[in-house]
Amino acid sequence: MTTTAPRLARTPLSGGFNRLWTAAVTSNLADGIGRTAVPLIATTLTRDPALIAGITAVTFLPWLLFGIPAGMLLDRVDRRIAMAVANSLRFLVAALLAVLITSGSLTIWWLYACVLLFGLGETVFDNATTTVVPSLVTRDQLDRANGRMQSAEIVVQNFIATPVAGFLFAAAIVLPVWLTGAGFLIAGLLALTIPVAAATAHRAAAEGADAGERPRFGQVVAFLAGHRFLRAMIVLTSLTASALAFAQGSVVLLLLQTFSVPTALIGVVTAGVGLGALVGALISSRLVERFGRGKVMFWSLLVSGVGILAVGLSGNVVFAIAAYAFGAFGVAVWNVPWGALRQAIAPPDMLGRAMGIVRTIGWGLTPIATVLGGFVARIDLRLPFVIGGAFVVLLTLIATRLVLSAGSAEPAAETLPEGTGS
Repeated sequence: MTTTAPRLARTPLSGGFNRLWTAAVTSNLADGIGRTAVPLIATTLTRDPALIAGITAVTFLPWLLFGIPAGMLLDRVDRRIAMAVANSLRFLVAALLAVLITSGSLTIWWLYACVLLFGLGETVFDNATTTVVPSLVTRDQLDRANGRMQSAEIVVQNFIATPVAGFLFAAAIVLPVWLTGAGFLIAGLLALTIPVAAATAHRAAAEGADAGERPRFGQVVAFLAGHRFLRAMIVLTSLTASALAFAQGSVVLLLLQTFSVPTALIGVVTAGVGLGALVGALISSRLVERFGRGKVMFWSLLVSGVGILAVGLSGNVVFAIAAYAFGAFGVAVWNVPWGALRQAIAPPDMLGRAMGIVRTIGWGLTPIATVLGGFVARIDLRLPFVIGGAFVVLLTLIATRLVLSAGSAEPAAETLPEGTGS
């Protein structure tokens, strides 16, 4: 006879987390509008798939150039202030872009420069959001907290921001740009409402260490390099992210030219894809609880590759969008437990730098892969999806044992830090 362990009731997430969530949602709204508007703006300047893919490449380039310095900064300063300053910078860049559009002075190269500056602010704001979460929730709440953050991001970007941006762009090119800037500014101000104890917990941990000083950068690198599981997973996610970026760099041209989607409906189509991602983010933590972290991460990675591959093989717009949504579902399910693992494994006093290094490596090849995908798209706009999706499927099968072993890296429960619940 077997007995079933009693299911523990879920404790509510803290008030401090809810404040962080509000700031992140507002910033995601601005991100979603901007990420839809910028490629559309680019199509008014050029129809070259390689140059359009270059927009996506430049979006990720700051993580390669500034991801580690941003992490080092966030381990030393009040993360609330860093978030506010970063988004104020992004507001100023949006204002500059709006002026260039209004004056008729915008070129593809100016657009690249603005996207690069947007990305510099993003490395600070998004990295800070990730590193503050573990100070606001207990370790056994990390999957749920990350799931809530990601589901909100998907809802706001795909179901609110993206359709709105498409319609605003059709009305006037400059409208979504101004709305993007306003969203960044408001999100930066909201970040200041996050509890001080959470935003400075890393500094308290460093001051309370036996050695009397925070871990040096070399020690952070040694920690990541010496952690066998984390090291291998960073390589895996880097290759996977590159393959997905290779596939999707010219997606706006695929929708406009191959599938003849009207410009005003690009956001609506993206929202359809986002539906799959939303479902994945909402149920990911439940799937981890029911089936285990390793199995969920394996199947979600496989699903993401199959979905992207099916987009490239499709000749029907409805099937292609459904396949894209299927792949997005897999990516969203993967992101939740992978994010929780990184937060649980890295010590608090080095979390900012550790996340900066992880993202720099994880997205380091993405700009190159995106540009390469753009050149391949000159042959056929579907071809990057076929190559990228097939690569992810093959990589998943090769790394089966590694991914399944994620089940042994479950974060343990711990007490919520004092001063973070309000």
